[in-house]
Amino acid sequence: MRLFGYYRSSTSYRLRIALELKGLEYENVGVNLLEDGQKDPAFTSRNPFGSVPMLEADGRDRAQSMALIEWLDEAYPENPLLPQTIEDRYTARELTYAIATELHAPLNLPVLKYLKKPLGHPQSVIDHWYRHWLKRTLDPVEARLKQLDAGPFLFDKPGIFECILIPQVYNARRFHYDLTLHPRITRIEAACLALPAFQRAHPDKQNDSPERNA
Repeated sequence: MRLFGYYRSSTSYRLRIALELKGLEYENVGVNLLEDGQKDPAFTSRNPFGSVPMLEADGRDRAQSMALIEWLDEAYPENPLLPQTIEDRYTARELTYAIATELHAPLNLPVLKYLKKPLGHPQSVIDHWYRHWLKRTLDPVEARLKQLDAGPFLFDKPGIFECILIPQVYNARRFHYDLTLHPRITRIEAACLALPAFQRAHPDKQNDSPERNA
């Protein structure tokens, strides 16, 4: 497998976590979003969405991180990312898609670039935008975790929810979002980051990361 992604892209990060949790070997290929590498004709000829991640696997180029994660779970059933019962799978999807659909769309890089140019908003306004949408979704996610009395993970081990949560918390910290009112989210974050799979998937560990290559 070859994973085409950007070290700090939350969607690339979530797919790296999924691959690591499932114990699948892959080669990481950097696509520099800051230099519009995803718009290169050689890339879009393979991935018309012009987005990352793209996974080259089983003779096919596959895009869209959420579809990819569920495909991985079906194609490689060992170490499942979704729980066994229908109600637990619903719970995992409810929280997962809250983050993936409500937060990724307004907070991804093309939107942030558009806010800056051509709309001309200063970085302080963009940061405020970012934190507004984080609060709008992370507050109810935290409330649901409290209702569920979630432990160090949503269920007995990290799965699809943690794949999506941890990259978003990473981004929240980059934008100096106050997580003190989200103790269950930060408890899950701490438990995940203590595991080798999450450590290997971390942005700073990727071969296209300036932190690794400094």
